Amino acid sequence: MKTRSLAVAGLALLAMPFALAAGASAQDVNFQGKQIRMIIGFGPSGGYDQHARLLIRHINRHLPGNPTIVPQNMPGAGSLTAANTIYGNSPKDGTVFGIIARDTPTQPLTGGTGAQFDATKFSWIGSPAAEVSVCMATDKGPVHTLDDLLSGAKGTHIIGGTGAGTGTEIYPKALNGLIGANFKVVGGYPSSTDVQLAMERGEVFGICESWSSIYRKDAEAIKSGKYKILFQAANKAHPDIPAPYLLDKVSADHRKELEFLYAGQTIGRPFIAPPDLQPGVLATLRKAFDATMKDSEYLAEAAKQQLDIDPVSGEELEKLIKAVYATPKDVIKKVDDAIK
Repeated sequence: MKTRSLAVAGLALLAMPFALAAGASAQDVNFQGKQIRMIIGFGPSGGYDQHARLLIRHINRHLPGNPTIVPQNMPGAGSLTAANTIYGNSPKDGTVFGIIARDTPTQPLTGGTGAQFDATKFSWIGSPAAEVSVCMATDKGPVHTLDDLLSGAKGTHIIGGTGAGTGTEIYPKALNGLIGANFKVVGGYPSSTDVQLAMERGEVFGICESWSSIYRKDAEAIKSGKYKILFQAANKAHPDIPAPYLLDKVSADHRKELEFLYAGQTIGRPFIAPPDLQPGVLATLRKAFDATMKDSEYLAEAAKQQLDIDPVSGEELEKLIKAVYATPKDVIKKVDDAIK
């Protein structure tokens, strides 16, 4: 689906697996015989894991030397564990990169516990798609509409969360504080698939997640009315989503806050590498990512998996992150206070 509307328009090498002179170009980089580790900030079977493993199966054809790429699931704190590992403890030579939650990059701005990075310093590789956030409800719970959620007249909407640093928990907590929504988040689920199973068991009655993930897994339940989309939120409304656009339902002041809160939707499914990569290494990773996004075999498999591909380049992500980090402090503080 075409949802994207962007919000904005060397160190010396030590003990590297391959030789690369400072300032070398992308043409000098070669991963032949090397193994690349792909860190996935969530457990198996969720949307991030699916995107990561799909990329792994195809990007090596576009990397010089066709290296082996090995996935490593590293769930924890909504992918903060993975982000901190990539930022601080990984080799800066292109042999480690990974995928983190779309909302993780703003955690240092909003006082996210455990965020040990400056997102403007990550090496941004790209994202296969921008996203639109939705919050949904099962027909087993008391809340079935946005009005139900905001008024609280029918009770609290109990939903599942996959970690403190993810939109499954950040968004509902922030909306409780900013616009008086009535969510209760039950955390501790390793992935959105686990939340879905909990919904079937009646432990929780919904989730706040990307539209692409929910529709891919639950299209029939949505069409039948078993699952109800309460609202959608991103930098603009998506015409195919059968739900009101939340930013049109709030005041001008709250809209500014929600624009910051939902900036991660444009970030989508971001692939990142450690800071301070040699320019040639970063250029090589970005070139390979961009080529994969146009690869017919990759696109065919994505279509079979019902994954929408509308890529955001590493350069675009880098600019977006810088713009997000320039958000006025008073707006950030209101969102931060709401999340806490």
